[in-house]
Amino acid sequence: MRRMTLPDRPLKGAWGVTALIFLFMLINFADKMVIGLAAKPIMEELKLSPEQFGLIGSAFFFVFPFAAVLVGFIANRVQARHTLLVMAAFWSLLQFPMLGAISFEALIACRVLLGAAEGPANPVATHAIYKWFPDSLRAVPTAVVAQGSAVGVIVAVPALNWIIVHHSWHWAFGALGIAGLLWSVLWFFFGREGTLVDPPVVAGAHGSAPIPYPRLLTCPSIVAVCCTGFASYWGLALGLTWFTPYLVEGLGFSQTAGGNLSVLPWVFGMVVVLAGGWISQRLKASGASSRVSRGVFASAAVILGGCILPFIGLTTDPALKLAILVAGTAIGSTIYVVIPMVVSELTPQPQRAAMLAIVNSIVTLGGVIAPFAMGVVVQDAATRLIGYDRGFTLLGGLLLAGGVIGLLFIRPEADRSRLAG
Repeated sequence: MRRMTLPDRPLKGAWGVTALIFLFMLINFADKMVIGLAAKPIMEELKLSPEQFGLIGSAFFFVFPFAAVLVGFIANRVQARHTLLVMAAFWSLLQFPMLGAISFEALIACRVLLGAAEGPANPVATHAIYKWFPDSLRAVPTAVVAQGSAVGVIVAVPALNWIIVHHSWHWAFGALGIAGLLWSVLWFFFGREGTLVDPPVVAGAHGSAPIPYPRLLTCPSIVAVCCTGFASYWGLALGLTWFTPYLVEGLGFSQTAGGNLSVLPWVFGMVVVLAGGWISQRLKASGASSRVSRGVFASAAVILGGCILPFIGLTTDPALKLAILVAGTAIGSTIYVVIPMVVSELTPQPQRAAMLAIVNSIVTLGGVIAPFAMGVVVQDAATRLIGYDRGFTLLGGLLLAGGVIGLLFIRPEADRSRLAG
């Protein structure tokens, strides 16, 4: 396959492939969301404590980061279209054991395997997209692909909640397995590999010279996006696992109302990410540095979310609590657009898939800890509501710390010069 470099425009067919990968991420996040949506009936059927359910939420992330790194290195050498197909088919098949009677231990095992299958999804999907768009035009397609997660929740939650209420939580998992297999068929026939080649970070005799991974991983900008992303992903993991239980158990909504209201953070987050990606790209196009258009812009939004969340424990009004939680967890979502762009800006293309995967793995470690930590906090509190409020206040502190680190240390231009030297 012939390679080409097109620095000023995307390749022909780029947006068609972007649409397919958008659907890929849509199903991927619906798979993650269903466990939180079905929390109450699962806990009732299996007689689980909050701590046990928190362990199920964390189990998804036990090997998630390690699988992402492994497959990231494979994606440096194997075409992304093949990797995406194998992942989608595997995770779809893992949904079907949920259709029968299942124990607590078997449910954890299925979530661990599902996490292994879905862990590499985001970095490999991003790597695939970046083979179609030059660096200056990546913010909007990155935001579109990232919003597969939000749209996955917005579209899937009403349908899955209806299935849970009128059939059972078992069939919610089965429906997602069928959707994943249908996407796999579409991708098999229409998925293609991009041919865009980035300019080298460090010039070598044969193009882009490699940079040792320890040097990349200790680069201040990459360390900073890992810290900011870790804090933000802590919030995302809580949203996937505990948002619906908070509405049902903490605030007293019914399963139907609580499930349907679970789309609110994702609707708000979708607007934030798409607008943030567009603003970031416009700032970059107008001559703003990556430090400003990517680092300062996204980190300030994360800090704002951290400032909002502590107010959740200062009110007793359920509607106001819901508004604070939605705004505080979603306002900093632009960081998910910024992370892969900063990593890509500093990484030679032959190493990009692996570095995206490594950074994604570090960021998603927040998902390993957050659901179980929230379960412990809720179980040890005087009431469920007090426990939830404490957990979300803790998230606010993490967002503040992560946002400040990003604001101070995401400096792609300076670090690219240092790496090139």
